[in-house]
Amino acid sequence: MEYRNINGVPDFDCFEYSEKNSRYCLCIPIINERDNIRLELVRRRMNKVHTICDIVICDGGSTDGSTDEDMLQAMGVNTLLVKKGPGKQGAQLRMGFYWALKRGYDGIITIDGNNKDSIEDVRKFIKKLDEGYDYVRGSRFIKGGQAINTPLSRYLAVKYIHSPVISVTARERFTDTTNNFRAYSKKYLTHPAVQPFRNVFSSYELLAYLSVRASQLGMKTCEVPVTRAYPNDGKVPTKISPIKGNVKLMKILLANAAGRYKPKRQKGEK
Repeated sequence: MEYRNINGVPDFDCFEYSEKNSRYCLCIPIINERDNIRLELVRRRMNKVHTICDIVICDGGSTDGSTDEDMLQAMGVNTLLVKKGPGKQGAQLRMGFYWALKRGYDGIITIDGNNKDSIEDVRKFIKKLDEGYDYVRGSRFIKGGQAINTPLSRYLAVKYIHSPVISVTARERFTDTTNNFRAYSKKYLTHPAVQPFRNVFSSYELLAYLSVRASQLGMKTCEVPVTRAYPNDGKVPTKISPIKGNVKLMKILLANAAGRYKPKRQKGEK
């Protein structure tokens, strides 16, 4: 099925392999992650994650076989969404959120598709959603979490720059603010003072914005322990370029702190 000309949502194609089977879905944004996503889906299958939430691949235009439909169906993927419109990760997430809410899910969990995260911990996020939390963040830096082979530059940036700025902006302390292993309630994403379906959220803006908006609105938030493991060979699997990419991230972080991503109408904000 084709989705076209939806305000605030990139054009995309939808391939549903199964009907809705759960209250929640796990959205995995990818682009050219063939080997990593296959390993991640194997781990998902071993831990029976597909029995507690529907798996949705949010592809940004892969050309390396990441979205081979025979493979995805064999791995128990429920739905494949393929972005056709402009934008990067933020656009992929807007695509996934729009489709998931339209399909009627009560909550959406997100995780990167590069096989760095403990996908078996999805149960912790579902438990918190069931308890009424609106925004749940995975953290490798709290008790029970594990940070394996984290590059020193990444550790210092998260610990002493990103997390402090996000925490001040959110008015609540968070410890692992670059981690995309998160959960969002339907209530949060559809709140009139959130409005995630805006074209300003093209790349990493949406992740920064949704990190702080729930707390600003007095919604129920928490962190759960997770594991994030980098490869032993020292290579950092990332789509962020060392200089240009990190400068852009810093600009987004500061714009978010200044409130530039807030919608004009802020009904319900405390």
